[in-house]
Amino acid sequence: MNPELLKASYDAGGVALSVLVAAFASYVALDLARRVRSSDRASARAWTVGGALVMGSGIWSMHFVGMLALTLPIEIGYQPFTTFLSWAAAVAVSAIALLIAARDRLAPATLAGGGLAMGAGICVMHYTGMAAIELAPGIVWDWRLVAASAAIACAASTAALIIFFLMRRLAGLRARLAQLGAAVVMGAAISGMHYTAMAAADFPVGALCLSVEGLGGRSLGTLIVLATVVLLSITLFTSVLDARMQARAQSLTRSLQTANEQLQGANAQLQRMAFVDPLTGVANRALFENRLAHALARVDRLGTQPGHPPPPSRLAILFIDLDGFKPVNDSYGHDTGDHVLRQVAERLKMVSRDVDTVARVGGDEFVLLLEDIGGLHDAVSAAGRILQAMGRPFELAERKLSLSCSIGIAAYPEHGQRDKLMAAADAAMYAAKRSGSGGYAVFESHMNDGVGEQIELQQALREALQAGQLKLHYQPKVDSRSGCVCGIEALLRWTHPTRGPISPAVFIPIAERFGLIIAIGNWVIDEACRQMALWSELGLRMRVSINVSAYQLRQPDMVDRVQQALYRHGVDADQLVCEITESVAMEDTMATQRVIEQLGDLGVKLSIDDFGTGYSSLSSLRQIGAQELKIDRSFVKDVATNADARAVVDAVVRLGHALGLRVVAEGVENRLQRETLLELGCDEFQGFYLARPMAPDALLQADLRMSEGSEALQFSPSTMMPLRAG
Repeated sequence: MNPELLKASYDAGGVALSVLVAAFASYVALDLARRVRSSDRASARAWTVGGALVMGSGIWSMHFVGMLALTLPIEIGYQPFTTFLSWAAAVAVSAIALLIAARDRLAPATLAGGGLAMGAGICVMHYTGMAAIELAPGIVWDWRLVAASAAIACAASTAALIIFFLMRRLAGLRARLAQLGAAVVMGAAISGMHYTAMAAADFPVGALCLSVEGLGGRSLGTLIVLATVVLLSITLFTSVLDARMQARAQSLTRSLQTANEQLQGANAQLQRMAFVDPLTGVANRALFENRLAHALARVDRLGTQPGHPPPPSRLAILFIDLDGFKPVNDSYGHDTGDHVLRQVAERLKMVSRDVDTVARVGGDEFVLLLEDIGGLHDAVSAAGRILQAMGRPFELAERKLSLSCSIGIAAYPEHGQRDKLMAAADAAMYAAKRSGSGGYAVFESHMNDGVGEQIELQQALREALQAGQLKLHYQPKVDSRSGCVCGIEALLRWTHPTRGPISPAVFIPIAERFGLIIAIGNWVIDEACRQMALWSELGLRMRVSINVSAYQLRQPDMVDRVQQALYRHGVDADQLVCEITESVAMEDTMATQRVIEQLGDLGVKLSIDDFGTGYSSLSSLRQIGAQELKIDRSFVKDVATNADARAVVDAVVRLGHALGLRVVAEGVENRLQRETLLELGCDEFQGFYLARPMAPDALLQADLRMSEGSEALQFSPSTMMPLRAG
């Protein structure tokens, strides 16, 4: 038989107060969660502990106020220890909530586990608080409502976590309004759980409260409520104050960062004033000397490492002086001169690398420091790029000006002591200037010895190029089996008006030293193509070999020049053979290998000259795409009398044939050499024994066939055999 139950009622004011306390506690809880999230680790721990105490007290206070709103016909008291346990449960729930709020993200597992843990904690807090009322007989529970209250507690906890993580995206007034709305919703949810749980509790008629001597009375309840509200208010005030202090600290930090950036900017400006040329914006002499000292120290350090020889050319200085700049200043004014200098600086920066240093060290004098270069050829290539850049007209407001420059090159450690490197580059620059404008010179230890003779010779060579004194002679290459001419090599010849013939061994090094080799090489390409076109009109399809220097291969427009010459004269690409020395062909430089590859793609044939004097690798030979190897004349000279020379030639022939290349022996000067080479399997011969280099007219008048039993080619003006195609 069910016991008769007491009729309970609720004070409306008390219920409203409990809902307000729940909403206020929720608002503070959201603010505390934000503080925990935004604080450093130490502050976050302090906020978590203090926040759990305050937030838990607020939730527990809501429960206590709701209990005070309950009116029963019996006097009720609360057992102190059990009441304390219910408060401890509220604090534990709050700690769980704040710890979850401090996470970077809310994973589904965390949300589910956190919601269940917080809901369980709220239930423990509530029902432990109810258990503090000791009745005889005890409270009668409606377990369906108990389950409903537990579900509401878990749902409210899960919603609270979701709301907090969603609110992270908001800031300012929108965040505060959202926090207020969320607090109302959470307060209503907590209150709903409380009053659902209270509805599950029925009190029997005639029950006695055994804990009536414990905690009780409205005065005590009012005191607890007031103390909790004050505690919550103080906490909220502290949280807001802390937020403002953090905002002010962040503002101060930003101000300090701004001031620091301004200070760094001022220091950078001072450094620019101290180390940058104010007119052109490039480095001044002070900065250049500083970087040069550091670069020299690095070279010395690398060169003195155990087991490592000194590096070949790890840095170089290019001393650049404008030719004819003074008349520009005198004629057009200093403003025009300044504009030209600024353009010069820009062009120098465009042709240099990021690791290089461009500096202005005088009125119209610039220097370029090249670091981490592989050899002197890199410095020469840089000089070529500078000459090309300076060769373009300078664009001014009302006119165009054309200027050239003279460049002196000095490398370390080749060209003297480190403290005299700048002087060496300067001396080389003056040597280039004395030889004529628009060139460069590489420093030599005895540059002043015989400098007058060299300058006169290079000036004469420059004039010879312009006056058409240079000529190409052609030396046949003969098929070893048939005796027919299968190609010719173009050889450069210079006959001075007063000095007579000058050997290529004399004028080619001068051309390289004074920067004329590129212009001469370009002339050779064009002249060879022009001559092939003339022969083609006579029905002769010639295949002509030309020597290509390392300087030409390092020019970015090398392939374009070859293609334009072939197109201009209507010559097929496979009629031209570019002979490249073995050492140049094996250079491990991207620019050289790219030009060689592009020449092959163009259809130009490639020949490896002076083979056997360098250091080749089989993989490199295979990848270059050459069609022939030329055995160096030093091996051909002794091939019939020296076993070592014969062994070398035999090995080269076998290697060439294994790679599918034709093998040419140059420097054949007697019959015994020819017979030995024929026995070893050489495909082609070239040398004085067969034919000397001839002018084009003489070549046309010769019958270039090997007669039976003859010891040289027979030349007959009456018969002319067309050179075979292919």
